Amino acid sequence: MNKTIRRAAVFSLLLVFALLLRATWVQAYEARALADDQHNRRNTMEQYAHPLGDIVVAGSPVTGSKETTGGDLRYKRTYKDGELYAAVTGYSSQAYGSNQLEGIYADVLDGTDSRLKNPLDALTGKRTEPGDVLTTIDPAVQKAGFEALGDVKGAAVALDPRTGRVLGMVSTPSYDPSVIAGSADGEAWRRLTEDEDKPLVNRAIRQPVAPGSTFKLVVAAAALEDGLYGSVDEPTKSPNPYRMKGTVTDLVNENPSAPCENASIRVALQYSCNNVFGKMAADLGQDKVRATAEKFGFNDKEQDIPVRAYPSVYPSGMDAAQTALSGIGQFDVTATPLQVAMVSAAIANDGLLASPHMVSRVVDGDGDTLESHKDGETRRIMSPDTAEQLRDAMTTVVEDGTGSNARIDGAEVGGKTGTAQRGVENSKKPYAWFTSYAKDDRTGKEVAVAVLIEDSNARRAEVSGNGLAAPVARKMMEAALK
Repeated sequence: MNKTIRRAAVFSLLLVFALLLRATWVQAYEARALADDQHNRRNTMEQYAHPLGDIVVAGSPVTGSKETTGGDLRYKRTYKDGELYAAVTGYSSQAYGSNQLEGIYADVLDGTDSRLKNPLDALTGKRTEPGDVLTTIDPAVQKAGFEALGDVKGAAVALDPRTGRVLGMVSTPSYDPSVIAGSADGEAWRRLTEDEDKPLVNRAIRQPVAPGSTFKLVVAAAALEDGLYGSVDEPTKSPNPYRMKGTVTDLVNENPSAPCENASIRVALQYSCNNVFGKMAADLGQDKVRATAEKFGFNDKEQDIPVRAYPSVYPSGMDAAQTALSGIGQFDVTATPLQVAMVSAAIANDGLLASPHMVSRVVDGDGDTLESHKDGETRRIMSPDTAEQLRDAMTTVVEDGTGSNARIDGAEVGGKTGTAQRGVENSKKPYAWFTSYAKDDRTGKEVAVAVLIEDSNARRAEVSGNGLAAPVARKMMEAALK
């Protein structure tokens, strides 16, 4: 063999080796990446090749699957009472992906989760049956909140204080996920995404706003735990009005005739005295208020229920005046209805906060448990004595204060109203809040609720937590106690 032929042979052999290496690389490594690529049409075709598993409420599926006609996606998602449960399920769309429970448990619901497979199925090539997601939602509570909110823009959350179960989670205006489930629903998607009322936003967990006077419960807890005041009936040192330190601005009260000067915590909650809680926050200092707020869940960037909630925020770096404003739930304090419900839940549960969750179990096609979310995983927020005192003061708010619209015959109900300034220089109608708990000693049932009314048809002067939000909370509490 001459030198030229030998060189050509060696070069050809190297090319063959390079080709083999490239083929091995593509099949062993890049194939997985290609298979996982979100733009790979085969993944979408496989996902919708068979009926999906279901999201279940109180033993009944609120989702389903429907065979399509035409196209390469055989089945699409359907929803029972889609608007009612949209804040729980989210959507599963052939064109626009999925979110919330539909997104988190997509692999379980379409049967591709590795936990669903067994060795025999792998050998026989048998298709893996999809699993189901079992929620903690109480359909009566969910329906009560949805119907009570009606056509207003707002949200509501109901929790079982002892277990942390989410009994109801509503956001309005809502939408029907069925209208965007198909591959040709572009017009419906455009209408939803361009709607200025943002129906796709889950206001219950994804839109924190100023909590207003509902945050006074956190400040009261901080003051009692710190020993600034020994009881809810001890007079505070609170001039009326209270001039915020370093400013010429007075913190005044909505009701000028309310007995807020040096008022006790009970009276200050009863009449929602800004001067008391503004000064109380300033006296405690932002670090102590923040420490208590963070025990309740503020500033938690990983609040998963299992859908991730946006963090509610208690800020840092404030001066004394800003700290005073934070004490009445203003300045840069923000909260979701979920977070505000957690405050009432911890007070109702003797100072223990049970981790909120809206999924109880995830099961395979045979009903065997793949994962479970235990009830009652708690952490202590405050002493039992502080919680008892705050409950007692909250009942005064409902029985003889600003929260009268939350009363329920035969039940112990405690609450706190709130209105929060909104817009530049308070240019928009304020937010209306109500948070509460209810207990029925006859049945042993209890519930904690938070309601946010972001916008309603009421005139600005008619916006109040008692007038707009408390009736919604009462309906949900009544449903939970039945």
